[in-house]
Amino acid sequence: MTEYDAIVYDLDGTLVHLAVDWAAATDDVRDVYESANLEPPGKTLWELLEAAEGTDFHTDVERVIAAHEREGARTSRRLAHADELLTREVPVGVCSLNCEAACRIALEEHGLLEAVEVVVGRDTVTNRKPHPEPLLEAVHGLGVEPERTLFVGDSARDKATADRAGTKFEYVGDGPSGH
Repeated sequence: MTEYDAIVYDLDGTLVHLAVDWAAATDDVRDVYESANLEPPGKTLWELLEAAEGTDFHTDVERVIAAHEREGARTSRRLAHADELLTREVPVGVCSLNCEAACRIALEEHGLLEAVEVVVGRDTVTNRKPHPEPLLEAVHGLGVEPERTLFVGDSARDKATADRAGTKFEYVGDGPSGH
């Protein structure tokens, strides 16, 4: 791995497994829509979050999702790539679709936070993966060039993010997961 100047990892499914009940989080977000007397405009959590952008209740939707993520981070399970992260001789960052606070909680819970120089979550920047902005924010925070950076992730969304940001990409395990 010495051919890279830095490595950026996805969090959930790559370094840890967040213990989030995503169905419950989705139900709670649907409740936010119902409280606003609006029909939920999608089925998935990410569709609901996207539809809330620019509305008066976006903050409530984000707050509900982030609360589930923070709780799931506290009871997360460490994955094998977490050990690899600790042995890196190049700067390391995290770029996640999860909120930054949940990322930091999970990294702290598993003794990884001190080994990570940059943490970029969904709420750190304006755009979410697969937009390149979050990954580029991590890359620039590490002081390296995208083409000299490896992004390690577990989903097709992570691969698309790397492609759009101009970084190299490596799947965890056998390839993409479903999120």
